[in-house]
Amino acid sequence: MTNAAEATREPVLSPVDRISELLFGLLMALSFVGAVSVADAGRTEIRAMFIAALGCNLAWGLVDAVMYLVRTVADRGRLLAVYRSVRTAPDAQAGRAALERSLSPAVAVVVSPAEVEAIRGRILALPSVPPRPTLHGDDFRAAASVFVFVVVATFPVVLPFALMQDVGTAKNVSRAIALAMLFLGGLGLGRYAGYGSWKVGILMAGLGTLLVGAIKVLGG
Repeated sequence: MTNAAEATREPVLSPVDRISELLFGLLMALSFVGAVSVADAGRTEIRAMFIAALGCNLAWGLVDAVMYLVRTVADRGRLLAVYRSVRTAPDAQAGRAALERSLSPAVAVVVSPAEVEAIRGRILALPSVPPRPTLHGDDFRAAASVFVFVVVATFPVVLPFALMQDVGTAKNVSRAIALAMLFLGGLGLGRYAGYGSWKVGILMAGLGTLLVGAIKVLGG
């Protein structure tokens, strides 16, 4: 039963998870970098920007990690509720109906009645169903990975300010690194989704630029 429940958890290190968390952290860091004034920024302002960007990504990385655990528990709780509904159904038809209601629309259109019945039979054959969903060591390691991906995205775009004396040059290098990361993230998503990967890379770079602009306009 534990293995069945865990199978519903989408691996945190899937391409979509890795790229999404990395790009999220990158966009957060870019919102701070974009606020740096080339004319007015001194080492004190740069240091403050670095601390603010890192602190923001630490906070959001922690929030994302905690919400990952919440989502995992919720998904497992939903699965257990479906199992119990099927096992306590008064007859086979009610059991199949409970199972069909739990299927997503995308899955429901491709699953035949015979397959639904086969799944119902496997659920009934389970020796027992846990009373409540639980978290395991792998879940906490996955949550830690979410945290790391968000935080790590901070450093490539802020390091030029720590390594270069000229703020204007550092800002240009930071932007180039950000665009490259956005392009590579889109490239990975495109390959995973089966689309033209380089087109998705260009689209992601453009979308990221627009999002950073929107964040700045909204006071982020």
